[in-house]
Amino acid sequence: MKKKVVRIFSLLLFAAVLTSPRFTPIVSAQSQPPQHSQHHRHGMSMHVRDWMKTPTGSADPTVTPLDPNTVPKFVNQLSRPATFVPVGTKFDKSLGRFVPLYDVTERTVYQQILPAGFPKTKIYAYGGLVNTAAPGEDPEIETVFSTPGPTFEARSNHRIFVHYHNELEGPHMFPVDPTIMAANPNNAPIPPPPYSDAAGNPLVPFPPGFPQFQSPIVTVPHLHGGVTPADSDGFPESWFTDASEGFKTGPTFKSTTFEYFNGQLPTLLWYHDHALGMTRLNLAAGLEGMYIIRDPQNDKIAPLLPSGEFEVPLMLTDRAFNSDGSIHFSSVGDNPDSHPYWDPEYFGDEIMVNGKVWPNMNVQPRQYRFRIVDGSNARFYNLFFSNGMSFTQIGSDGGFLPAPVTETQKLIAICERIDILVDFSNLAPGTKVVLMNNAPAPNPGGDLPNANTGVIMQFTVQGGPAVHPQPLPATLITIPTLTATPNIGNPKLFTLNEKESPATAIFPGNPLHVLIDGRHFDAPVTEIPRAGTTEEWYIQNLTQDAHPIHIHLVEFQLEDRQVIDAARMLAYFEKLNGPNSALPLDHPPVRINVETPVQFCDPAHPTNPDGTPVDPSDPNCVFGVHDFQFDTHGDTVFPGDPTQAVPASQFPGENGWKDVVLAPPGMVTRLLIRLAPQSVNDANLKPGQNTFPFDPTAGPGYVWHCHILDHEDNDMMRPMVITFKDLPSLNSSLIQAPGSSRQYAAKQAAHKASPASVKPVANTTDSPQPVKPAAPAMEMQMAPASAKPGGGGTE
Repeated sequence: MKKKVVRIFSLLLFAAVLTSPRFTPIVSAQSQPPQHSQHHRHGMSMHVRDWMKTPTGSADPTVTPLDPNTVPKFVNQLSRPATFVPVGTKFDKSLGRFVPLYDVTERTVYQQILPAGFPKTKIYAYGGLVNTAAPGEDPEIETVFSTPGPTFEARSNHRIFVHYHNELEGPHMFPVDPTIMAANPNNAPIPPPPYSDAAGNPLVPFPPGFPQFQSPIVTVPHLHGGVTPADSDGFPESWFTDASEGFKTGPTFKSTTFEYFNGQLPTLLWYHDHALGMTRLNLAAGLEGMYIIRDPQNDKIAPLLPSGEFEVPLMLTDRAFNSDGSIHFSSVGDNPDSHPYWDPEYFGDEIMVNGKVWPNMNVQPRQYRFRIVDGSNARFYNLFFSNGMSFTQIGSDGGFLPAPVTETQKLIAICERIDILVDFSNLAPGTKVVLMNNAPAPNPGGDLPNANTGVIMQFTVQGGPAVHPQPLPATLITIPTLTATPNIGNPKLFTLNEKESPATAIFPGNPLHVLIDGRHFDAPVTEIPRAGTTEEWYIQNLTQDAHPIHIHLVEFQLEDRQVIDAARMLAYFEKLNGPNSALPLDHPPVRINVETPVQFCDPAHPTNPDGTPVDPSDPNCVFGVHDFQFDTHGDTVFPGDPTQAVPASQFPGENGWKDVVLAPPGMVTRLLIRLAPQSVNDANLKPGQNTFPFDPTAGPGYVWHCHILDHEDNDMMRPMVITFKDLPSLNSSLIQAPGSSRQYAAKQAAHKASPASVKPVANTTDSPQPVKPAAPAMEMQMAPASAKPGGGGTE
């Protein structure tokens, strides 16, 4: 069932432009954006669940959903995760010496997540030998299990080994859906439909679920953002089970001992489970933690920053709970006749920070450094303080930004990290400041946060002398400007797709699969980048969701984002590759480049929106031969005109090294991905040259995927294999699409000759075209600034 991709993000982006002081004078009645109702899918999936009306997933009939309104806020005190310590050393053959060895175990434990007086919560936890002492105090070594797991403290370019043990016994605490791509340790046959009755009730309810899929529990850890050999990267099919239950392994398994090279800039990474089709379940159960890389010899900025007790890592997550303290997870899917348990997105109704619901942190009147990671399944956070005070962002995924950025709000997507400085020195003792959230769920077209999900945590200023921060240097680090390697088929083209449930389904129009290029995860690999090259990737999002795209192995750079004619492009994709019902594709996709003009009529929009005559070359076509860099439906300030490509420099906090990038709906997000470590000088880099401290072509390869965990688990993930050879590109714009008016080579030349902030206007002539000025600096905002928690949302 075909739908129009509504570009709410473009409206909000445009609203940000209109409210900018630089643009206010030009606003007129004719240039006001049209009003759109909140977009939603045909079924229930664009709204968060009402957990009070959702089955608990418990076998105990006395267990009921926990009302979040009964949970007091700011009673919990923020906790700092303990720090792993080595248990010994292990010999590294390539170095010829011993390096530190850590021992990490996954185990079922109970943790006090809700305030005291509520039951403890059953979780899956990472744990081992740790130091529980506060920074600066004498070490206190003991064994601890927690969520988030203990934090790793590593040094840049100093390798470590980590030996993992899976001791998770019995059936999984959450329902394992056998109808999606997932690890199958028992090689059990996939149960055939039907999966539900006519009312949508699963024919095999959870609990107990499908026993042959509930046990044993499979896991494989991944160091997110780590520049790591493939055998230690946590490839989804390298899973393993509890040794006491037979120790079964996945098809690409090699070892439970991983080597982390730490050959990158100082930054905050995080580690989490990555088992095929199980990531959403295992992370919701608690298998995630933080990993800090420091470089005391070369980092000239860290000594200027708050440290010790004034440097605090924060992991943000959301969960729903039951009356017995258990985690309330989806046990009935949005499409129960196709997927009995899988949901497109899991959103809890209570916010956790470092494993505590709505904590308070007592702070001194001075500056703090907060290193934040969004460890949620699907929830974005648009962070701001209740008193409106500003903060300074100094880093993102891959390290420090080029320069400090002062902000009053910051959108952080799943798995993104931000490094911020918050100054409490000007606040009076006793002042209470709340960290708030106003990002919709799902993003960008879902429900606004309510009085519960709009609250993250509280800071209470203590007494004592104020310590005011010293100014930072104008430049933090120098980040090279990447340039796409010529003659390798750049740009590489990708589309983000969503298959919907048919009109005959119980809930028609809901997502059945979320896909990259319309392909299954296990379809033949098409991403085979060559070491030593820089690829330009176009992520063309034809879905309604914003997708945080994570690419393993490398740190990359955002080039720009641009609104596209997504409705026409989606219709063209379906013309070339088959209707929505044909997804996932059983053939390689015919790729589309937003910059390539094609003769194609979108049958859903046969007339021009402004009433002008249609292109005389085709009376049924909106604009005749055109590319897709246009907004033909009047959703931006210049309906029918080319849209602006907004460069990374105009998105505060996104112009540094990244390992995940937000691809908004109805836009093309352009990336520059260099197959080399951050420290390598481009001038010394040659195609086919290996500058990694290991062989990136060895092992099972890598993956790239959407980091909304529910999407990743249901096919929005593709393999990537590194090569040293000069192989033909399988995702290149040089592959001519039917109906396109010319090859890409001329287009690429025009693109490179245009101003960096504006993509070229593609038409059927070679005459010069006017370009519009680049948009002003703006936050990657997906929530109206006026959308305060509790202000009309239905979450």
